[in-house]
Amino acid sequence: MDQTKVRDLVDEALALNESLYLIDLSISENNKIQVTVDGDNGVPLSECIRISKSVDGNFDREEEDFSLEVSTPDISHPLKVKRQYIKNINRILKVKTSEEEFEGTLVEADEDKIVLNWKAREPKPIGKGKVTVLKTATIDYQDIKEAKVKIVF
Repeated sequence: MDQTKVRDLVDEALALNESLYLIDLSISENNKIQVTVDGDNGVPLSECIRISKSVDGNFDREEEDFSLEVSTPDISHPLKVKRQYIKNINRILKVKTSEEEFEGTLVEADEDKIVLNWKAREPKPIGKGKVTVLKTATIDYQDIKEAKVKIVF
């Protein structure tokens, strides 16, 4: 399979709905095409079907033997693209960098970095006991090893 042609077909299909974007595209040795898409407001099943038909309709099954799967990312999978961070503002993220791990509410996401807020209990500066303080971490995308949305019930 020609990965460039598949990518172009997926990009064409995504261009018809600007709220959708590509997360991952892979083609295995036995021509299994896996396309993962996400959307700013989620991805309805009808959009996955439309993208699948758009790609499938441009190949001749008599000449190319392949399987095609168009899906959305699982909530347990890490975030991969910047638009996913923007989509998840005000949600709790678990973020791993090479030095430390953070868990906090995503309050900002721009082109270069994300900002997390969380509350922590710390000893009072004077006297006994603890006080709740608001902590903030600003993390560049390039420093993020893994970021996942924490599921809260």
